[in-house]
Amino acid sequence: MKTVQISLNSIDKVKSFVNEITKYDNDFDLVSGRYVIDAKSIMGIFSLDLSKPIDLNIHADNNVDDILAALDAYIIK
Repeated sequence: MKTVQISLNSIDKVKSFVNEITKYDNDFDLVSGRYVIDAKSIMGIFSLDLSKPIDLNIHADNNVDDILAALDAYIIK
């Protein structure tokens, strides 16, 4: 599992983020405080406080680098 911090501070970013990660069969969790949300659930994402950075847990073993490259626009460096 790999964890990165992401920023989803606009509606358009949330929509494009969900479209991007639904291309992968892996599981993704968004963690904000004590809440853990399926990252492929657009309604779940909107229940989080999007003004703060969110932890993205990527449950993958073999294609982590491809996923990170695809999600580069959202990752906080």
